[in-house]
Amino acid sequence: MLASVWIVLLAVNIQAGDGQSVQMDSIKSGFVGSQVELRCIFINSNPPVKISQVTWQKFLNGTKQNVAIANPSLGVSVLPPFKERVTFKQAAVRHRTPSLEDTTIMFSNLRLSDEAAYICEYTTFPAGNRENMVNLTVFARPLTRMTLTTPTIVARPQKRKMTVATCLSANGKPPSVIKWDTRLKGEATFQETQNANGTVTVRSNYVVVPSRETHKQKLTCIVTYNSERITDSVVLNVQYEPEVKIDGFDGNWYLDRQDVSLTCNADANPPVTVYQWKVVNGSLPNTVKILNNSLIFKGAVTYELAGTYVCAATNGIGTRTGLVQVNVTDKPMARGPPGGVLGVLGGVVAAGLLIAMAVTVFMVCRRQQKTRTNADNDLTDLPPAHKPAPPPPQKRSSDLKGHLTSDDIQVLTLDKKLPLQPPYYDMVPSESTPFTNKPNSGHRDCDVQYAELDTASLAFSPSTRSSMHSAGDLVEYATIQPSSH
Repeated sequence: MLASVWIVLLAVNIQAGDGQSVQMDSIKSGFVGSQVELRCIFINSNPPVKISQVTWQKFLNGTKQNVAIANPSLGVSVLPPFKERVTFKQAAVRHRTPSLEDTTIMFSNLRLSDEAAYICEYTTFPAGNRENMVNLTVFARPLTRMTLTTPTIVARPQKRKMTVATCLSANGKPPSVIKWDTRLKGEATFQETQNANGTVTVRSNYVVVPSRETHKQKLTCIVTYNSERITDSVVLNVQYEPEVKIDGFDGNWYLDRQDVSLTCNADANPPVTVYQWKVVNGSLPNTVKILNNSLIFKGAVTYELAGTYVCAATNGIGTRTGLVQVNVTDKPMARGPPGGVLGVLGGVVAAGLLIAMAVTVFMVCRRQQKTRTNADNDLTDLPPAHKPAPPPPQKRSSDLKGHLTSDDIQVLTLDKKLPLQPPYYDMVPSESTPFTNKPNSGHRDCDVQYAELDTASLAFSPSTRSSMHSAGDLVEYATIQPSSH
């Protein structure tokens, strides 16, 4: 009988225990110095069980440490080192007859050492203990700053690399990511340091060769921490020697020209403090006046002004020089439109003329071809009685050559070369020549003939010319005797 009673009571106890639960968040997080809420709510059964005590514990590396206790009879107790930073959220917990269903605590002024798992444990009767756990993560927002390595950056002739700026993200948890945004052609170095408290310090240096081009260039450091983006910028102040250029000589200094001058312009940081003028292998003209960084030449230009002028500019970094070669002419140089523009215009005009000429030749040739085709068609349609008589038989070139002797050809030697004759275009269909048996050989519709005379000319004897004209043929024979010159 007693065994049966104990079994019944145990079954009732287990069934009652199945109705209770402790509700908590699984993960919570906060930043160092901030406040975080750790929720703990007891879900009672029906009929309810009696809550005897609620205990908050810190669980780290397998060890439990009491944080706060709420007891209906003894009240609320918060243990060091949490006494000044942990409180129960609900005021009912602190009453004389407390309500312990909601024992959520407020964790303020978080520290990195607070990162751990926290257990909320309910002691009930007759159900026993019920508990749950939350993992607390503590973040550390880094301290970010960007600084110039040195207030004064000097560009040296050796062109050595140097660190010009440093971007630092110190004591961050988790570590930050550093990037650079700039037009400078440099390189960045990165270094991470693990601190004893669990934070990480990230340092990045930007290395560049200081020069005149890097002066006043903007350098931006971009720090990404979690989802935050932090930027900081500096403008480089690079000091460099003067870059000297002499202006004023336009290449057209001529005799009696008035109001000419030379100016020494220098790009320098810091600014130029001293300008010095001199003439190579000579001295400055007596008519010159030095005004700041300029040479003012009084009166008219003379040959005395010609020479190589040198300007030396000095600042706090060093001295650099510039020079200009001045030439003096008798008369002013002609000023016209730029040669490049004239060349382009001339090319366009020439191209237009060539295209127009080609089109004209093509149209004329087409028209003559069409006319000849129509004429051939008309002749084909005529009856045999009305067709024209066939042309007389042509003489062979060998026959003509047989009528010419060496006495018929005279040679005229010229001392001077005659200019090449430009090509001419014969738009009239040529007749059959005596040197071919095919009409219009090599020239179907348009004959283009070129004649060139270089060192000789041709002449025929009167008898030869007479026989050629009587035959009505065109003879193209030449014996060329180069001149003795």
